[in-house]
Amino acid sequence: MSSKILVVDDEAKIVRLVRSYLEQSGFVVVEANDGQMALIQARREKPDLVVLDLGLPGIDGLEVARTLRRERDTPIIMLTARIEDTDKIVGLELGADDYMTKPFSPRELLARVRAVLRRAKPARPGPDVCRFGDVEIDFEKYEAKKGGKPFDLSALEFSLLRSLVRHGDRVVPRDTLLDEVWGKEVYVAPRTVDKHVSQLRKKIGDDPKAPRHILGVRGVGYRFKG
Repeated sequence: MSSKILVVDDEAKIVRLVRSYLEQSGFVVVEANDGQMALIQARREKPDLVVLDLGLPGIDGLEVARTLRRERDTPIIMLTARIEDTDKIVGLELGADDYMTKPFSPRELLARVRAVLRRAKPARPGPDVCRFGDVEIDFEKYEAKKGGKPFDLSALEFSLLRSLVRHGDRVVPRDTLLDEVWGKEVYVAPRTVDKHVSQLRKKIGDDPKAPRHILGVRGVGYRFKG
């Protein structure tokens, strides 16, 4: 399932901008425009991460963060138009996972959201052996069998499949696959993922027109279904 993000800001323009970037990247977004609604939404929606403005009407962002920390261990990225170090220090002491000052780049916020989620919800260790349909993959021995007969997968294809498997049924964005399989230091075009997924599907016998195991989510990435 896609991660759910609660965006809290009393500036409708900022909420719309952030929501657009997050939804285009596959996140589910809920919103609130004041502190009281933020707490209501957090309790009702149980988001995976909160993007929280400090300068809220009514209950301010610091108090919202303080209350959230007492109730749940939800990651928080704080936004503020203030530049005083005191606000930043207090926010971080309350348990904020990251802090951004307005005006900010939506792309940078998106990158930070992904980074905080990776730290908060690390991918589960992949199994040594994965079985689905008539396919058996031994990731430790780098062995693959289909219908009991060995077939070849490249080291990169093993890594790609293992990355998908260990994320369970969650949608894995292309950027995450690029980081985990190719590495953060190497630039690879996102469409390279599609090419290798297509090759992998062919090798495991997953019909590209009606795949059963490697499912695509348009504009976002892929998820594995055993």
